Amino acid sequence: MSPTPIPLDLISDSELHTLNELLPWACFTVDSRGRRVGRPFAEHKRNEPQVIPDFRIVELNQRFPLVGKSVLELGCFEGVHTIGLCQHGALVTAIDGRVEHVVKTQTRCALYGYHPEVYCLDLEGPEISKLPEFDILHHVGVLYHLTDPVGHLRSVLQRTREAVLLDTHVARSGEITHRYESYGASYPVRLYREGGRTDPFSGLREHAKWLLHEDISRILANEGFSNIQELAVEEQRNGLRVCLFAQR
Repeated sequence: MSPTPIPLDLISDSELHTLNELLPWACFTVDSRGRRVGRPFAEHKRNEPQVIPDFRIVELNQRFPLVGKSVLELGCFEGVHTIGLCQHGALVTAIDGRVEHVVKTQTRCALYGYHPEVYCLDLEGPEISKLPEFDILHHVGVLYHLTDPVGHLRSVLQRTREAVLLDTHVARSGEITHRYESYGASYPVRLYREGGRTDPFSGLREHAKWLLHEDISRILANEGFSNIQELAVEEQRNGLRVCLFAQR
């Protein structure tokens, strides 16, 4: 018996072209025939097909098997990581602050045969503190877009039962420009100007605060995630970026 085709296989070239023009895509994946799903953002940004599953999800699954686990994905963008999590058997709840990202995530996931729960929520709004508990937190490319990264991180970690994948830009000690208060403590930060609501890769506010790497590790440990493993620390165009796993 031949495998059941995913919905994407059933779409004609002309209908797929219409879909690709219908939504404000900022990246693209490819199907089994090499057809584009979505569009590149620009000539030099997100101009290559996004890999599914992302290598960080593969690493996450090796450390914390995802089958049957409830996963909270923050900042789902256009569903590329969402699909990768679903492929590994996770029960995914995906959240993004832009409604168009929610629609694109729902659309791309459905095309690949997956139907996670997807919601439009402000990641710094009061609704985040009302989320239920999840087994695993997928937190990639979000923290460095927030105005209160400490308050946000503590809130979502308190709702995470087992493990977290955290990937974020961090400030170097020589880049500190300000200090700010959160949960009664003072944190040195680098202020970073955001592109605003119309930039699909930016936070929703005018600026973000980048924490020091050691402060992020301290927050994780204080919230009970004492087993911290670094996957990568690398210099990128916008600054230093770290990827780590943490387990209770």
